[in-house]
Amino acid sequence: MAAPSGAALPGLRPRPRPVAALRTEVVQVSSATIAYAPMTARPEPRPENLQRRSSVAAAGFRTQPVPEATTGRKGSVCGNPDIRGTTIPPIRAQVQGCGLKDGVLVTSVSGVKLSTPASIDCDTARALNRWVERGVKPAVGRLGGGAVQLQVAAHYSCRPRNNQRGAKISEHGRGKAIDISAVTLANGVSITVLKGWNERQHGKILKAMHKAACGPFGTVLGPNSDVYHRDHLHLDTAAGRRSAYCR
Repeated sequence: MAAPSGAALPGLRPRPRPVAALRTEVVQVSSATIAYAPMTARPEPRPENLQRRSSVAAAGFRTQPVPEATTGRKGSVCGNPDIRGTTIPPIRAQVQGCGLKDGVLVTSVSGVKLSTPASIDCDTARALNRWVERGVKPAVGRLGGGAVQLQVAAHYSCRPRNNQRGAKISEHGRGKAIDISAVTLANGVSITVLKGWNERQHGKILKAMHKAACGPFGTVLGPNSDVYHRDHLHLDTAAGRRSAYCR
């Protein structure tokens, strides 16, 4: 006797549907035909290294290392192992008289750190190194454990002298100047030009440093020069100066 229509025979499984039928199933509703996309298997997880790259890119971080010329990594520059820093790309400026073609970013000289990396040229870096070795260290001596850091008030900056409108371009705008506002000792004490210049002990040290800079640098300006330099020593290697100008 034949099995009732639509009833499955006991113990028999329906035959698997053709692969093509799994891809797209068509359902007739009224007069419209709607095609449904099949449920596909979940994609395999991305390799771990690709996931890392995706998350880094989404966060906006660099995936390539920054060139050494712009990082300030430790290394010697200007042909002197005592001058630590890195070379930097040329600094171009739209203002005539400004710019730094062959500059370096100096982080320390003669074992004494700079409070902030200074963009200067090699002539100025060498002068700074000689001054620290022959002037700063002997002036400070063993006081407080010796000099360990120079407080940099200014280095490369395209601006007129003393920031006065209409004045000539400062040597800072050529990478030939650096301003030092204090020297820090190993015990953490800072001898500042502003407060220490007229003190008995610290004033003697600062004045000795000022005097020693006259030679390595062509221009040396301090609190006795004018009101603009009451809180720092301006040191530069301006070209064309026949003799040092120190005040």
